[in-house]
Amino acid sequence: MTQKLIVGTQAPDFALLDADGTKVSLSDYRGRNVIVYFYPKAATPGCTTEACDFRDNLASLQGKGYDVIGISPDGPEDLAKFTGEFALTFPLLSDEDHKVALAYGAWGEKLVDGEIVEGLVRSTVVLDGDATVKLTQYQVAAQGHVQALKEELGV
Repeated sequence: MTQKLIVGTQAPDFALLDADGTKVSLSDYRGRNVIVYFYPKAATPGCTTEACDFRDNLASLQGKGYDVIGISPDGPEDLAKFTGEFALTFPLLSDEDHKVALAYGAWGEKLVDGEIVEGLVRSTVVLDGDATVKLTQYQVAAQGHVQALKEELGV
């Protein structure tokens, strides 16, 4: 069973490749609030809905001091296609070995088409500028998630 992150604790650092093959680290965001969201697969219906919602709400989130990072098990090439096809304006990072998802509690058992499978669990973690966990949401629904998150953050 994957250990979920606990509010008030330090989030694990990470360094992953983005859609362009550039390494992006959590430490690059020191001093800034960041929403780290985990999604199962680029360009699938739910993940596209969620990514486009983050894209469409990015200005209001950034206006309140929140950056957004998406993480999935997809390779950088797939992320590049997804980013280009949907004009996504925030970094998508490749966690192909799902080590970061495991460290953040976003990898484990989930129900898919009536079967229990192991995989990425749609999750969101909000961190402050010191990478302290401020909010965790696990097993979220793609539809309406960004709006609900904004309400919880007072954006």
